[in-house]
Amino acid sequence: MGQSRDQRLEELYRSHASAIHAYALRRVDRATADEVAAETFVVAWRRLEDVPADALPWLFGVARRLVANQTRGASRRAALTVRLASEVAGTGRPTGADRTLDTLEELNARDREVLLLVAWEGLTQRQAAEVLGCSHAAVRVRLHRARRRLRGVLDLDGTSAEPQQGGTEVRCDGQA
Repeated sequence: MGQSRDQRLEELYRSHASAIHAYALRRVDRATADEVAAETFVVAWRRLEDVPADALPWLFGVARRLVANQTRGASRRAALTVRLASEVAGTGRPTGADRTLDTLEELNARDREVLLLVAWEGLTQRQAAEVLGCSHAAVRVRLHRARRRLRGVLDLDGTSAEPQQGGTEVRCDGQA
């Protein structure tokens, strides 16, 4: 006999909860990371039949979408707060504070995500493709371009990184 649903979920949680929580924690604050990790396993419970034998990439994909949803919500709330504050102050424009970006923050979100999945999370390119919902070839191209852009940002001789709009974008929805 196979495992019961409860046993399967318990095994998934025991095996992968710390990796999923760490993944979320590197992207959002602790409270949000706790929520993302918990919600990831709620989704796994609801869709247990869809969870493959190699569950970690699938769970990372769920966590990635949950983080994106949280980030979008936080961005909307922050934009609303700034807009309301500027309207109350009568300025019509928010006052910006300069902030120093670290190297990864200088990359676009797509480059940052593919680099973090492979370098930080330790996924193979095939696993990263599964997380991102695209082909292995698309991930290979995106990773190559992201690494090239990262080298450009890190270039110490003062030359700037390659523009992020140039060339054909490789998207994970099968479109170029």
